[in-house]
Amino acid sequence: MADQGHSDSEEVEKWLEGSPIEPPQVARHHNDRASVPWDAHKSEKLHAQYFQQRYSIFSKYDYGIWMTDEAWFGVTPEPVARAINQHVTDAAPSTKSIIIDCFAGVGGNAIAFASSNRWTRVYAIEKDRGTIACAQQNAKIYNVSGKISWIEGDCFEVLGGELSHLCENAVIFASPPWGGPGYRYKKVFNLRTLEPYSLSHLLDSFRKSTQDIVLYLPRTSDLRQLAQETPSGQKTKVIHYCMEGASKALCAYFGDFVFPPEENTEIL
Repeated sequence: MADQGHSDSEEVEKWLEGSPIEPPQVARHHNDRASVPWDAHKSEKLHAQYFQQRYSIFSKYDYGIWMTDEAWFGVTPEPVARAINQHVTDAAPSTKSIIIDCFAGVGGNAIAFASSNRWTRVYAIEKDRGTIACAQQNAKIYNVSGKISWIEGDCFEVLGGELSHLCENAVIFASPPWGGPGYRYKKVFNLRTLEPYSLSHLLDSFRKSTQDIVLYLPRTSDLRQLAQETPSGQKTKVIHYCMEGASKALCAYFGDFVFPPEENTEIL
């Protein structure tokens, strides 16, 4: 296994340097349902569903989008990512000029942010090398590579280190791991059970850098827990994001975001 890991690392390194090679072994462009790995899913129904939704995940999927196994259920669908970007763009304080995507994954949200003229720079942090390779490939397909700085590492360490001098002018966006697709079966999702980072850990860590934070969370998230994490005298806005009439997820907006009165938000 050690030799295989070394091989994967070298393969990713070559790709990051621009060599014209195939995707690293952690990445795939699947052309049919049968090729989507079973171990990324809990049932045959989900197995079929994710692949059928590939054009909702990335409208340019056929142009050569790269996915990891986890990305099939973890990436933000493109219409939702664009809607989130529009809300952040419109509601964030005007003094905020950059946005930091703390769990960038294969790039769904970073690409949407970079497609906007609102941000002078998008910083995308991801600790897995193969996943970064996927994200960079996908950003090339959407022609936004030049607007994104990719950083390999732990987002909490990066925020406290190389990006610390930028955080005053930044909005933090985070789509943290939810612990796999099992969240969809929870009537009310306990945000204290987020794995490996609980809601409190995320907010306590991010607030060392900025108060303007957007969290992308399961649609059934416990709103009482979000309210409990709202500082005294402040309000948290919650927006559900829907596709085909069904909520896919929600975003909680902590900090000085200002939405128009007609915006369909829940205030905590």
